[in-house]
Amino acid sequence: MRRFGTLAVLVILAAWLSVVPAAGQTYSFSLDAETVDVYWQADGTVTLDYLLTFTNDSFADPMDFLDVGVPTDSYDLSQVSASVAGQPLSDISASPYVTPGVAVGLGSLAIQPGSTGTLAVTIAGIRDVMYEAGDAQTVSVNFSPTWFDSSFVHGSTDLTVTFHLPPGIKPEEPRWHAAPDGFPSDPATGMDADGRVMYQWRNPDARGDTQYVFGASFPATYVDTAAVIRPSFLQRLGISEGALFSILCFGGFIGFFALIIGGAVVSAERRKLAYLPPKIAIEGHGIKRGLTAVESAVLLQIPLDRVLTMMLFSTVKKGAARVARENPLKVEAIDPPPQELHDYEVAFVRGIVEEKTVERSRKLQTVVVDLVKAVQLKMKGFSLRETRDYYKAIMEKAWQEVEQASTPEVKSEKYAESIEWAMLDRDFDDRTQRTFRTGPVFIPHWWGGFSPSYGAGSGRAMAAPVSMPRASGGSVASSPSLPHLPGADFAASVVKGVQNTAGSMVSNLSSFTGNVTKVTNPPPPPSTSSRSGGGGGGGGHSCACACACAGCACACAGGGR
Repeated sequence: MRRFGTLAVLVILAAWLSVVPAAGQTYSFSLDAETVDVYWQADGTVTLDYLLTFTNDSFADPMDFLDVGVPTDSYDLSQVSASVAGQPLSDISASPYVTPGVAVGLGSLAIQPGSTGTLAVTIAGIRDVMYEAGDAQTVSVNFSPTWFDSSFVHGSTDLTVTFHLPPGIKPEEPRWHAAPDGFPSDPATGMDADGRVMYQWRNPDARGDTQYVFGASFPATYVDTAAVIRPSFLQRLGISEGALFSILCFGGFIGFFALIIGGAVVSAERRKLAYLPPKIAIEGHGIKRGLTAVESAVLLQIPLDRVLTMMLFSTVKKGAARVARENPLKVEAIDPPPQELHDYEVAFVRGIVEEKTVERSRKLQTVVVDLVKAVQLKMKGFSLRETRDYYKAIMEKAWQEVEQASTPEVKSEKYAESIEWAMLDRDFDDRTQRTFRTGPVFIPHWWGGFSPSYGAGSGRAMAAPVSMPRASGGSVASSPSLPHLPGADFAASVVKGVQNTAGSMVSNLSSFTGNVTKVTNPPPPPSTSSRSGGGGGGGGHSCACACACAGCACACAGGGR
């Protein structure tokens, strides 16, 4: 699955609410665990189920009141319930310290000094929490679990937030938004007991005095569109009225328009969906072993320009293709083809030999789409998180073997052997340059097939390798006539080659990626609502207590009294 980006720009208002304790009382506690189930309902409301476990410090006063933030002030106190140890509490009112929020009086069940207690709070029917996203066919929702003033709470918190999406949504339809710092980039996913799509984020070392924002987007067809809020022009850009005032006061109109343009550009980039289909992230069990470096790249959502270059490397190394000309790019198939080619490599060679860029782009697009679908099929029933970690570890081991090689010959060989795995590293460019900044590099015998400037046309023919003793035992492929370069020059040529090659393969990388995404990870289906809407933003970004950006549903800071 892919995390869903919208046109909103991150705007956080400095709206921290101070919590003033009753005169003469001392509050000091830890929030040991906070669990909140967030039920997004078909009628456009949200229901919150909180479990808050506190340990009261031995020197503090009893915890007789607790405040819990509510996302909006559109709720009814009659739909709020609370209990401690299964015993219901009746003292529930609007909080005088947290706006919007509820105050829960614990009465005789107050958490005594040195004791631990768990407060359960349910708040149902909260309205004005769903926002229209960029295409008027998608709903965007954000939620921030309640947090507490740092003058009262201390220590770490085991925080778990679970989204239960509206009934009827299929696993492949919704998207999650970017996770807060400290949480896994991808939530655990699955179906709850009621058959609803479920996203779950957990951080056992979160903080009880910190705001964390979680979000998701899903088709508008599954909710009452009359309850979905359409953002204003400024909200589409993620600009609050207060921020606008500050811009006009301090930056003038030029700064304002520059912010609009910059925000639009950034937001447009964020709207690009990942090419990996969402259903691949439905959690299974165990590691899917045996994937190739290219298949692992798809699993890790490496940019498609890098994936295409990895395919070219693999087919050149196997002797299935060679680059005959770099600019404009011309690739030739080598007959007879080797037997050990994977299906996607066979299809890649058929596509890459096309000299017309448009036709080549079309064929390579089909190759990538089929590859993504094949990886999705192979991952069925396996754990996405565990499998990703497994292949990241293979990538790191490949780098370590290169970096720890005892001689330039061994380092060159290891790098040539594992270059596709090394390319899984998003820091591939810089790491290559750091690794080869000194010493000579022996050019692998197949390198001329990728970079013709080192082939026969330049007078530096690739010699057939022979065995040379390796310092650590065994042998290494090399040759007295095998060309070599200073490490820095080689690293620069690799980085430049990787960066330029994919751009030469297809007519437009952005369009190529977009065309793949439309097939492998299309946007949610059109809404059947008659409500019209123009383009522009929605949620997907953090909010503070005074929620002004589109898609916000942020519970504000609470605190013991």
